[in-house]
Amino acid sequence: MLGKMMDMPLTITSLIQHAANFHGDTEIVSRSIEGPIHRYTYSDAYQRVQKMANAFIELGVKPGDRIATLAWNGYRHLELYFATSGIGAVCHTINPRLFGDQIAYIINHAQDKIIFVDLSFVPVLEGIKDKIDSSAKIVVMTDQEHLPDCELDDVLCYEDLLAGRSDHYNWPDLNENTACSLCYSSGTTGNPKGVLFSHRSTVLHAWAAVAKDTLGISAQDAVLPVVPMFHVNAWGIPYASAMAGAKLVFPGAGMDGASVYELLDQEEVSFTAGVPTVWLLLLQYLQESGNKLPHLERMVVGGAALPPSIIEAFENDYGCDCVHAWGMTEMSPLGTVGYLKRNMKDLSAEEKMSYKVKQGRAVYGVEMKIVDDDGNELPHNGQDFGELVVRGPWITNGYFEDDEATAECINDDGWLRTGDVCTIDERGFMQIVDRSKDVIKSGGEWISSIELENIAVGHADIAEAAVIGLSHPKWDERPLLICVKAEGAVATGDNVLKFFKGKVADFWIPNEIAFVDELPHTATGKLLKTELRKQFADHTFAD
Repeated sequence: MLGKMMDMPLTITSLIQHAANFHGDTEIVSRSIEGPIHRYTYSDAYQRVQKMANAFIELGVKPGDRIATLAWNGYRHLELYFATSGIGAVCHTINPRLFGDQIAYIINHAQDKIIFVDLSFVPVLEGIKDKIDSSAKIVVMTDQEHLPDCELDDVLCYEDLLAGRSDHYNWPDLNENTACSLCYSSGTTGNPKGVLFSHRSTVLHAWAAVAKDTLGISAQDAVLPVVPMFHVNAWGIPYASAMAGAKLVFPGAGMDGASVYELLDQEEVSFTAGVPTVWLLLLQYLQESGNKLPHLERMVVGGAALPPSIIEAFENDYGCDCVHAWGMTEMSPLGTVGYLKRNMKDLSAEEKMSYKVKQGRAVYGVEMKIVDDDGNELPHNGQDFGELVVRGPWITNGYFEDDEATAECINDDGWLRTGDVCTIDERGFMQIVDRSKDVIKSGGEWISSIELENIAVGHADIAEAAVIGLSHPKWDERPLLICVKAEGAVATGDNVLKFFKGKVADFWIPNEIAFVDELPHTATGKLLKTELRKQFADHTFAD
């Protein structure tokens, strides 16, 4: 027997329609690339979304066509999110921080029909124009007054595309499994891999995000996504904000501490999200300026872990809950969020912190387990660690036009192999121990490079740290600690290595330390340990 419920497709268009119809007077605020702060409402945005949809039809965009963006967080980028997906095309956000050859590969692999580019990134396109398909139209996301002279052919102006268009568009009836957006995961090896999201997966992900135990975004919030819109659709926050009717605040290109603080303060932001680097810069600015954060309630941190000292500073000095979350491009990206449970409220501050530094508990909709090398599920005891595998309605079942990469990431049972080595404790909190390719095996025992790195950056003289495993004649592998000193620091190797005593087992303590001026990173800020292994390939440990 089937239930008697209406069968309504879950589409992205419904999100912006809902926001316009029931939260039409709620503001969307953007620091524009041209300079001024731009303000309008969801109602205004929806009118412009429909104008852009009409422009797409005139430009010959067909369902399934890929429409690329190279842009910061802002109102025009938001309009493209909804206009592109709404007509049945695919919004393809590109990370402009990638190397030029990678951007060219992504554009050509996706076969983008139109490329929308912010003023900031016109030079990026100019640098690769001879490497990309010349048939793609280029639209600069500005008005005629600010349209630059450039070396790109037949450039169109964003505002000119909207001028004179009807602000009414009859949206097509889309299958909810229709592709809506495309993001490429850069990784640290090989070519970037495309993850193709559907309308259904995106709406379900937004529903998960607004849940109180997840991001908890509501109509009472002012939301500042510092995480870029080219990083997995800003972690889905723009969609969740439209669903909830939350005020949206976009930072544009201003990621420094002073610029972020200005928006947090002036727009009375209650919720923000981004990577640790942003929050370290913000904290430094706050400590130097003496300013406070009277409105900010919640800060979600992803991409890497914040040290306990930073979490304590935001919570104790600025009254802001600092919450870890974890996910992947392949997961849309939400997988876990680190809010403590009700039955943990009486734990000591030290015990609470031991959970806050973990990646958190699985969001409903995400199944996860840790498995050994033979695929056997391991217990939730916080001790046994294995590879984390996941599945769920907003998790990819394969990469776009890449069967080889798909075969590597999806196991025989249909679970996504994350490549993360993790533990899950008795309370359900997951903690990443390492990447499977970075974990160190010494004398038959596993050593977590991530845990060693987290300890190292807790030393006052260390600004950044990386740990790699190098060959050892007796122990197979031993850890080498590679550090960047903090400004003005005079740390010695012995001094730093002594800092590890009592924090980990003695055999975990790195054999040696190497100081460098800087560490290599991918365009998304991840440590590029493949380069470090090449750099230190000939290193031999002292006896």
